[in-house]
Amino acid sequence: MKITLVTVGKIKERYFEDAVKEYQKRLSRYCRLEILQVADEKTPDGASEAVERQIKEKEGQRILDNIRDGAFVVALAIEGEMLSSEQLAEKIDKLGIRGVSHIVFVIGGSLGLSEAVMNRADYALSFSKMTFPHQLMRVVLLEQIYRSYRIIAGEPYHK
Repeated sequence: MKITLVTVGKIKERYFEDAVKEYQKRLSRYCRLEILQVADEKTPDGASEAVERQIKEKEGQRILDNIRDGAFVVALAIEGEMLSSEQLAEKIDKLGIRGVSHIVFVIGGSLGLSEAVMNRADYALSFSKMTFPHQLMRVVLLEQIYRSYRIIAGEPYHK
């Protein structure tokens, strides 16, 4: 299975970068992992809704340019469905059984995801009703994908 993370913005803190590298290493046993970063747009203070929509659309187009046809797209969004770790593992496992060979997880920028990205998504996943920094969310997502593969393989780690 190929797993791709398409994320808006770069990781700035070294400790987040180190955590991402650690999970990349751990996941190499289970899947082919690719992390694609697209540029984020500067959001001026007090930006109007129209300006914010334009920013999301620009970021959204960059995201969509990195999603291949045939990929199963999971958008991380507050309004998505919340799953337990076991349920996420089951979802990944069932996608593989159905013949899906490429899952793309999308993490938006500070304003969230554009309507076009949400329309392209096959599934919307929420980790919480709270908002998290995208750098931290990248680490949390990678950890949960790693946990999912450990659960699927019946290996200790989960509890």
